[in-house]
Amino acid sequence: MTENDHTIDSLVGDWLTLKEAAKALNISPNRVKQYIGDHKLLGVRRKGETVVPAAFIAGGDIVKGLPGTLTLLADCGFATDEALTWMFTPDDTLPGAPIEALIANRGTEVRRRAQAMAF
Repeated sequence: MTENDHTIDSLVGDWLTLKEAAKALNISPNRVKQYIGDHKLLGVRRKGETVVPAAFIAGGDIVKGLPGTLTLLADCGFATDEALTWMFTPDDTLPGAPIEALIANRGTEVRRRAQAMAF
């Protein structure tokens, strides 16, 4: 694991394997892989398997506003590690981390900040 991996892991906290994420979403692990490919979720390799942040799934669904935010970050040129770092780093102007704002249904504020970074 790289130093960057450790930093991301300390920001993200809990991870779900593809199987665990699939169970939480009531879909197949292959569908979770498709969601990662479509920027609806982010996944990274840890200890030989793909994992996704547990915070991205709540109440049996992907957090509202997350797919649009992840697509926006990808369109802005963010790599997966950069997007994860941004999503979980506290921002005093929100307040809290962008993922916390999405969970609190403040997605518009999060996307505005993401769009501003593109310019």
